[in-house]
Amino acid sequence: MARILITSALPYINGIKHLGNLVGSQLPADLYARYMRERGHEVMFICATDEHGTPAELAAAKTGEEVDAYCARMHDEQAKLADGFRLSFDHYGRSSSPQNHKLTQHFAGQLRKNGFLDEVSEKQVYSVADGRFLPDRYIEGTCPNCGFEDARGDQCDNCTKQLDPTDLIDAHSTISGSTDLEVRETKHLHLRQSLLKDKIDAWISSKTDWPILTTSIAKKWLHDGDGLQDRGITRDLNWGVPVKDGENDWDGMDGKVFYVWFDAPVEYIAATAEWAEANGKSEADWERWWRTDKGADDVKYVQFMGKDNVPFHTLSFPATLFGSQEPWKVVDYIKSFNYLNYDGGQFSTSRGRGVFMDQALEILPADYWRWWLLSHAPENSDAEFTWENFQGSINKDLADVLGNFVSRVTKFCRSKFGEEVPAGGTYSDVENKLIADLAAKVAVYEGHMEAMEIRKAANELRSIWVMGNEYLQTAAPWAAFKTDPDAAAASVRLSLNLIRLYGVLSRPFIPDASAAILSDMGDADAAWPTDVAAAMGTFEAGHAFTVPAVTFAKISDDDREAWAEKFAGVRT
Repeated sequence: MARILITSALPYINGIKHLGNLVGSQLPADLYARYMRERGHEVMFICATDEHGTPAELAAAKTGEEVDAYCARMHDEQAKLADGFRLSFDHYGRSSSPQNHKLTQHFAGQLRKNGFLDEVSEKQVYSVADGRFLPDRYIEGTCPNCGFEDARGDQCDNCTKQLDPTDLIDAHSTISGSTDLEVRETKHLHLRQSLLKDKIDAWISSKTDWPILTTSIAKKWLHDGDGLQDRGITRDLNWGVPVKDGENDWDGMDGKVFYVWFDAPVEYIAATAEWAEANGKSEADWERWWRTDKGADDVKYVQFMGKDNVPFHTLSFPATLFGSQEPWKVVDYIKSFNYLNYDGGQFSTSRGRGVFMDQALEILPADYWRWWLLSHAPENSDAEFTWENFQGSINKDLADVLGNFVSRVTKFCRSKFGEEVPAGGTYSDVENKLIADLAAKVAVYEGHMEAMEIRKAANELRSIWVMGNEYLQTAAPWAAFKTDPDAAAASVRLSLNLIRLYGVLSRPFIPDASAAILSDMGDADAAWPTDVAAAMGTFEAGHAFTVPAVTFAKISDDDREAWAEKFAGVRT
């Protein structure tokens, strides 16, 4: 049994997340966590709300709430939606937690002691109208790299280039809209990433199994232009982790907080500490996941994120861990994703464009969305959500293939043999070949799941479902029953066991539907099949089952058209 630590990029607290956010980190991380638990491994699956920085302040200002109250409310809403999508986190924490404050300040103290922090007087944008500096997302303008007109002060959403507010062209305040901006001097702390470039470069180069998307982005930041640059890690904000060196105040840093992208990855560790406290565990219980001197040297650590988060996770966060010169566990594998676009444009939380998690669950159960999103995961290139594609995939894959097989077999059995596995007959060469072919297919499916090849895994699972329908067409038990009832009984017995197998194999993708299928089949706790041939003989004659209700209802043209119209505009 392996120990596997899984973290998903933290969703911003500034509103309900859209489906593009979901498929870019949390959902595929959940798929992997569920699969690894199925295979008997010890899993720690961690996520949290990212609550600091300008997005939180701006969002709270729009609702008229104090920022701490806003964050508390939105954390609860996001946690509820995560549960609605059946995201199986071991803990869903908060970056505003006392644990994260303490750990963030600890890392700053270690970096300072080891010579990896500089106090730098720098020029920043000051809004005369607002009477304050404009860090990060308090300022927008045109990206100097790609010309995108809605770039933010920390990063361009279009080309993913990291920016400083002073880089923007035709900048304006997002608070007041004012263009009456000045550049003034202020003092901040910089993480001396440049001193760690060679170490980070060698570390990334050693990860030969990482996705090309991950390593290409990391290498670009390391080697393009002037290479890896030092990065400011403090901001002029009211909300955040106060700048301290451990327990001590930092002279000259009054009123400043750590940059959200400095403290947010630290929350992966802090959230595990939160998990320990919430479950009555000791400090040693979370340290065994994170400190190599406390047992974490045998942990496999996997991160899931969208491509815009890659620079921070391949460069800045490792720089923090390496620079601390303490025995912290660093990531072993980073699974990154391209963007999921929405009907010809981009999903956007801040601009309210697309389908959001709460809206999706109001329309259809979570499994419909889980299946489509995972089977269309933007792994090798950007993907596109359209209502036509969504309808077609759900109706064909879930309703016509999986749901149809479950319905045909159980209803036929009930009509001819009753609601129990029939006796009689033996398996012919056709059944034995099917079992052998299934074993080979399941091995391929498992290989894709192990390798986190999500679309390939979904395609393989679907092909396994298809095998059942093809077998039914060949065996035709409805016809065989008229002349050879025993042959029909054997065919139905195999097919009922195949339904059980489908329920188990499908659990990581569609957990609710799988649980319902297995419950109706009378084996709710079915284990993963280590021996497919043996699994196909689990249900013996006389085993009782219940004919399931409709497993997946088809999406009508009227529903598709209504939803396309409803979500054609911008969420207010």
